Amino acid sequence: MFFEFKKNSTIASIILTTVLLAFLTIFNGCFLSSEIKYGTLLFCLCIVCSILCGLVLAINITTKPKTENFLNTAAILLLPFISITMVECLNYVFVYDMYYVDFINNYILYLLFYGLVFAFSGSYRISAMVINPLMFIFGLANYYLYTFRGSPFVPMDFLGITTAKEVAKSYDFSVTYQIAISFILLVSTMVIGFKLKTPRMHISTKIISRMSAALAAIIVSCIYFFTNILANCGLEPDFWNQTRGYHNSGALLSFCLNTKYLYLMEPSGYNADEISDLVFEVTDGNTEQVIADNNNNETPNIICIMNESFADLSVCGDFTTNKEYMPFYNSLSENTVKGNLYVPVHGAGTSNTEYEFLTGNTTAFYPAGSNAYMLYVKNQTSSLVSTLTSQGYSKTAFHPYYASGWNRNKVYSLLGFRDFYSITSVIRPSILLDYFDSGNDNEYFNDLCNQYYPGKNVLLRQYVSDSYNYDKVISLYEERDTSKPYFMFNVTMQNHGGYSKTYSNLKKDIKLTSTKGKYPKTEQFLSLMKKSDEAFSELISYFENVDEPVIICMFGDHQPAIEEAFYEEIMNISSIDNLPLSELQKRYITPFVIWANYDIEEEYIDKLSANYLSSYLLKTANVQMTEYNRYLLQLSQKVPVVSAIGCIDNSGNNFSVGDKTKYSKLLSDYQKVQYNNAIDKQNENQQLFYN
Repeated sequence: MFFEFKKNSTIASIILTTVLLAFLTIFNGCFLSSEIKYGTLLFCLCIVCSILCGLVLAINITTKPKTENFLNTAAILLLPFISITMVECLNYVFVYDMYYVDFINNYILYLLFYGLVFAFSGSYRISAMVINPLMFIFGLANYYLYTFRGSPFVPMDFLGITTAKEVAKSYDFSVTYQIAISFILLVSTMVIGFKLKTPRMHISTKIISRMSAALAAIIVSCIYFFTNILANCGLEPDFWNQTRGYHNSGALLSFCLNTKYLYLMEPSGYNADEISDLVFEVTDGNTEQVIADNNNNETPNIICIMNESFADLSVCGDFTTNKEYMPFYNSLSENTVKGNLYVPVHGAGTSNTEYEFLTGNTTAFYPAGSNAYMLYVKNQTSSLVSTLTSQGYSKTAFHPYYASGWNRNKVYSLLGFRDFYSITSVIRPSILLDYFDSGNDNEYFNDLCNQYYPGKNVLLRQYVSDSYNYDKVISLYEERDTSKPYFMFNVTMQNHGGYSKTYSNLKKDIKLTSTKGKYPKTEQFLSLMKKSDEAFSELISYFENVDEPVIICMFGDHQPAIEEAFYEEIMNISSIDNLPLSELQKRYITPFVIWANYDIEEEYIDKLSANYLSSYLLKTANVQMTEYNRYLLQLSQKVPVVSAIGCIDNSGNNFSVGDKTKYSKLLSDYQKVQYNNAIDKQNENQQLFYN
């Protein structure tokens, strides 16, 4: 064995090393911040790794064929270790944090991916050069999604890629030390892969080796997707806390484990002919009273508002601010029903909360990470809209953003909406085109809106403000067809995630006064909440002076994706990843309020999940309900929270949907009823879901 440096290899080595060192020099600040533990050590290791990459590229090794085969095979077996380190660094985990069983499972999975490419290409080099860039892209996608919304990259996110592109411009994509380390590791794998040579083999041996690699991948896939063997061994997603699962079991392994649950299976023991019996078992003895209560001629106008990221963070723990950020909401008491709403998502996934509210169905019975609007609303679906339409109500939806977000431009008509107003209804399309042409320059966008709509305060940051949004709500109400009762569903946009930038049109009014850490994202969010509260006060002030009866239901879709360290401090915990269920559920609480400009019975509801809220609204509005609404109201008396995160019974006990409890049959029946409503359209019992 001897080593030599060839001219071309040496030149390439010098160029590569120079580029890597320049890269590290430019982004040295992301390592050397005082907030980064071991930042200096990691920076030095990256420098060493960069120099080693150059040396490996420059050196050419000549040796005996057997030794060469051994070295190349050893290198290909070493590469998954580097690949895992690269991806897990972007998952906020280093390999030394992983349990050895989890590491071995990840190693086998990465090796299977290498083997799959080898089966098609017959080349070690191609395997390494194809797999590692894909793994880096996957890791980067997982990193940014987790950073922006507080939850990892799951298979269902592919379906929401259009919506993600629309809102991505509001986030910060700057290079961090995790990205820098992973990039250096990517280059390392590519250099090693470039130097790899496939062992010389007889043609029959080569065919057998490639077929064996393909067969191994097929066997493992079949065992996983078509049996419960691996699941029984503990290889399954952490459905109730995907972030914890990704951190404990590894990002790629957790992602792949989730793919098995993409398809919605028919519930065990499901029989469409028995659905009516399941509903009447719960409503029997209560139906007549509910019908009597609702047998009247009142048809109040109904306005529903799902307020983007509207949340009171104090439900997670105590903290103080320089001034109140929700004074008006907290002051509401007369003719008001309000409380804590348990929603299915945190930081993002707005449309799942929307789906639960409008349909009464819960995403707890759908695969983890799935999006109901993308997957399960493919046909006409019963909803709050259809229930009110049967009583002569108009049917209007308004969302001051792009109509295609979360597939709303298709889903809304299937839910029963007739009119759908989007951002082009409140901002001239020519302004939006100029904004796009400017490269999404937010300051320019704000200037354009101020020019065309002087004094209107159209935008807060780069989104339509709640104040301007409510102006449009009022305008649509005033322009309504007065011959029929009015119904509108409005989804706001002002508080959408992306709280790291500064904006000339947003003053940070709210400051944290009790926390030890500095949390600029949290302070920006709380300042936005103050603006939301003020805008809602203006809306209520208008409808207080309206002669016709009006009832307004407003609720938050999820809590914001802000600093996890803030949650950890106010919850007095060391890590957000391993919260018990009762504490985890606090991160899925938002406020809700049902207010009327006429007399209604005041009530405070401490625990209610989003799937029940529209039924409570119908009850409060004193209008006709479907059997399904009555069923949900009765169900809520026993299990007031049914959520993908977990359930809470009427005694305050926390449990997961799949746990064996005295409510197991009740929830199993609910799953069957929902399956008949949402999925089994050929056998849907429409008498239960429509008036």
